[in-house]
Amino acid sequence: MLMRRRPLLRAAATTAVVAGTATAVSGRVARRQQARYEQQAEAQAYEQQVHAQQQAYAQPPAYAQQQAYAPATAPAPAAQPELSDTKIDQLTKLAQLHEQGVLTDEEFGAEKAKILGI
Repeated sequence: MLMRRRPLLRAAATTAVVAGTATAVSGRVARRQQARYEQQAEAQAYEQQVHAQQQAYAQPPAYAQQQAYAPATAPAPAAQPELSDTKIDQLTKLAQLHEQGVLTDEEFGAEKAKILGI
């Protein structure tokens, strides 16, 4: 009878080893799947956060929208002396004389100031 029990014990031991291995493998698979689900959830949360930030930057703030509807006031034009054709002609002739070397820098500056009324 002892001989008969040994094969049964081996079969039971083998079954226990196989069952233990299967349990360990299934536990590892379950942990890996759980980790994947967590990664996917984190990625979705991150994408939603990025999308919300992009929308926030794309929309102008409320005060900017109020300013857009406010009537725009034209800036006051800068006081610039108007150059008539005669002044432009005089300045052109003066520049030519300066380029030719007839007038020095000081003479050119003084005559230019007279023409422009500065």
